[in-house]
Amino acid sequence: MKLHLGCGNRRIDGFIHIDLMDYEYIDYKSSADKLGFIKDGTVDLIYASHLLEHFGRNEIEKVLTEWHRVLKRGGILRLAVPNFEAIVNVYMKNKNLEELLGLLIGGQKNEYDFHKMIFDERLLKRSLLKAGFSKAYRYDWRKTEHCNIDDFSQAYLPHMDKEKGILMSLNLEAVK
Repeated sequence: MKLHLGCGNRRIDGFIHIDLMDYEYIDYKSSADKLGFIKDGTVDLIYASHLLEHFGRNEIEKVLTEWHRVLKRGGILRLAVPNFEAIVNVYMKNKNLEELLGLLIGGQKNEYDFHKMIFDERLLKRSLLKAGFSKAYRYDWRKTEHCNIDDFSQAYLPHMDKEKGILMSLNLEAVK
């Protein structure tokens, strides 16, 4: 079983889609930290692109522990979050905060579209290991089964310049 958490209106064939909003492709309307309807150790892959930052600093451990619970031994958690290091580097170069606001604070288009947390690679890896994952490493979105789904794991500046732009997403996989 594969889960696409916080999927929004992006559908990936072969995945179960879970979101709080009423989008066309939703299989379960639920918060991503409340997966009680999924049995322990039954999920092969969880994909959550630019979702974890919508939880508060003191909620992250609980969320990651819940995702760890539903994964099978050897299962993969594939995360994408705004990359704070990339944000800082782009800001220091361009001094244009406006182009980075969405990455920092969310789009703020609805009640759920606010960012409550920031991550760099060190902090996210440490959080994953603390939640019980055995290892965490970067992945290349181009080598995933959902590479054709244009989502924020492929967020570049300048916008959509996937050849010469700077990847603004920190993409990590963790293994249970």
